[in-house]
Amino acid sequence: MQRYLGFIVKFAISVALIAYMATTFDLGDAAQRMAQADMRWLAVSAVIFTALLANNSLRWEIVIWALGSRLGFWAALRMIYIAAFFNQALPSTIGGDAARMVLSRRAGLSLATAVNSVMLERVVAVLGLILLVVVTQPFLLARIGDNPAKYVFPLLAAAGIGGICFLMMLDRTPERWRKWTVVRGIVQLGADAKSLFLHPGYAAGAIMLGVTGQLLVSAMFYTLAQALNLDHVDLLDCIVLVPPVILITTIPISIAGWGLREGAMVTLFAFVGVAQGDAFVLSILFGVVSLVLSLPAGLVWLASGGNKKQAGDDPN
Repeated sequence: MQRYLGFIVKFAISVALIAYMATTFDLGDAAQRMAQADMRWLAVSAVIFTALLANNSLRWEIVIWALGSRLGFWAALRMIYIAAFFNQALPSTIGGDAARMVLSRRAGLSLATAVNSVMLERVVAVLGLILLVVVTQPFLLARIGDNPAKYVFPLLAAAGIGGICFLMMLDRTPERWRKWTVVRGIVQLGADAKSLFLHPGYAAGAIMLGVTGQLLVSAMFYTLAQALNLDHVDLLDCIVLVPPVILITTIPISIAGWGLREGAMVTLFAFVGVAQGDAFVLSILFGVVSLVLSLPAGLVWLASGGNKKQAGDDPN
């Protein structure tokens, strides 16, 4: 039972948040509006989703290069897509990152590289998200006014930089503690963080792709807003407001961000005059589209997950 406790708690939080908002918004009306969404804009959203997968695959591949290994772009893309399936479509205790670790290990990466590359890729993704939030903060403040939230994101940026510095110091762990396997793994993570962040080319490329990934997510929200005929939502609004929403959903207390995302969308998009019901429907549609587009990855997983040669290209 303890094994599933974390999932049960997250699931309960997501259900509670959605149920609470459902008392305010008409879910039947939301479903009808999504059913009437413009299919042309939904198709554009699917194209952006594909571009996002490619962006994130290249970002992971750059991290793997920094650690002195190779996986191959198409293998990375396949695993990123399977990870999206685990994150969005499966109510399981196995996350997409864990799936990537397993599949990349089967593809020939060392255990340390398989684990650390995924962990560092997630760090880079969050760092790119924080960077975009900080850069767009003047536009955010123009929309929300003199709000105490203006202090939050610079502090997050400082915390992000401090966290990276801390990661790079882990390889200085005293020798007498390295007799434990876990400690040796932490030391290797510190060394790998230095290999990534102290190499200007790798660091700049990975962080840039962290930023472009968030821009693609923002563009996806914009196309879905157009699909719902929310013409008063412009692309700049999405670039400014979506990254803080995504930053909030990185808090690991719900299933795939469900509930947290809807609450954040309703709160933040209200500052640009988006009705609460519209923001709620937009957030739900984003979750549904992401879920539907991730489902075919289940077939990719069944076809490649159990076979080492099919799971990825030869990294050597």
